[in-house]
Amino acid sequence: MTRAAHSIVFISLTCGLLLVASVASAHDGPPYPIVSNQLLGRYRISVWTDPDTTDDGSAGGQFWVMIDTVRSGDAVPPDVQAVVTIRPLDRQGAPLMARAAPVNHDPSRQFATLVMDHEGRFAVHVDVESASGRVSVDADVQATYDQRPSPFMLAIYLLPFLLAGFLWTTLLVRRRRAFARARVRDR
Repeated sequence: MTRAAHSIVFISLTCGLLLVASVASAHDGPPYPIVSNQLLGRYRISVWTDPDTTDDGSAGGQFWVMIDTVRSGDAVPPDVQAVVTIRPLDRQGAPLMARAAPVNHDPSRQFATLVMDHEGRFAVHVDVESASGRVSVDADVQATYDQRPSPFMLAIYLLPFLLAGFLWTTLLVRRRRAFARARVRDR
């Protein structure tokens, strides 16, 4: 294998790894429950969250509100609306509120996003309102930055390992060639 062939293989592997790294960084991690099946009035409420902090002002705090009726067979009314409010617990800050939107036009599954501008604890207050009344649930979450490195940094972290593999492979190929030449000379 010539040097040009080694370079082409190395560049191809590096580009492939960068492509995989960019696809792999698309997911932030699984949400987790902060309220599970709490009975409030005629509803059973669950709240799931993925509380990511962002520096760019994007809404990284994600909240899913699941609303079921206590009596089986009853449907969740179409006018039910969840409102998610957060406020920092570890410093001063104004509360932020967002109306949750139904997921796939299903009023029993609603989703809201809010800006969590720093790491730390946040109080979460969820109001569920409909024509039949209003119920509320409270919890708190620990907001953190997404800990995954950027695709560029992942490539930087992988570069020493790729280089070591490339050098090791080159060494093995050279040894094999030297061994084959020695066998030919000895005949």
